[in-house]
Amino acid sequence: MSTLSLAVRDSSTMLRRNLLHARRYPSLTLNLLLTPVMLLLLFVYVFGDVMSAGMGGADRSAYVAYLVPGLLLMTIGSTTIGTAVSVANDMNEGIIARFRTMAIHRPSVLVGHVIGSVLQSVASVVLVGAVGVAIGFRSTGATALEWLAAFGLLVVFATALTWIAVGMGLVSPNAEAASNNALPLIFLPLISSTFVPIEQMPGWFQPVAAYQPFTPAIETLRGLLLGTGIGHNGWLALAWCAGLTVLGYVWSTKTFRKDPK
Repeated sequence: MSTLSLAVRDSSTMLRRNLLHARRYPSLTLNLLLTPVMLLLLFVYVFGDVMSAGMGGADRSAYVAYLVPGLLLMTIGSTTIGTAVSVANDMNEGIIARFRTMAIHRPSVLVGHVIGSVLQSVASVVLVGAVGVAIGFRSTGATALEWLAAFGLLVVFATALTWIAVGMGLVSPNAEAASNNALPLIFLPLISSTFVPIEQMPGWFQPVAAYQPFTPAIETLRGLLLGTGIGHNGWLALAWCAGLTVLGYVWSTKTFRKDPK
């Protein structure tokens, strides 16, 4: 078999393995999925009227439209924590050592994790999006092309965060440490433009919210789903995604290729 055929075959096998693990042990994914769903319900039904009034909206429907895009990207961050935990488990339970002795394409182990995590992230986004629609979110101003661009952004962003999560899992001594190391993937959306516009934050805090990967991605997704302009945020979001993907890929592959001590 050619190198490409071997890589595709082994990556497909590892993908099936990871999807089977996710199906047999869904509790981790479901627990991580609860965070954005609970935040969505909390901010809509408890704080929705107040937040909408503070942003100049007539009722909470305006805040629902503002909130949902940010929580969709937060869902991706939550889901990828499960990837870090899964990779750490593989590294510490001996299965990776077994794979190293077999005639398989080595990067396929990581590729299987990444593709499986991206698929789980997309599925999780669909579920959270369904909850958003159920409580009043509507994307009436978006064209078919903008919907396609929004989906592409979600996939690219999930790929970037997944490679970072894989690197975190590889350097973690156990699953608990991997979960803690990956917490920034949930924490960063909390200090972004997910819940309130950046211009309504304290002046000293605005750079913290603006100069991070989630904010331009959220603003881009919000503009695409609501049919409003995205300005320069689209290019910033793609630049962040490209940078994080390259960083995560190089970090993960270099760490994975190191022989265990």
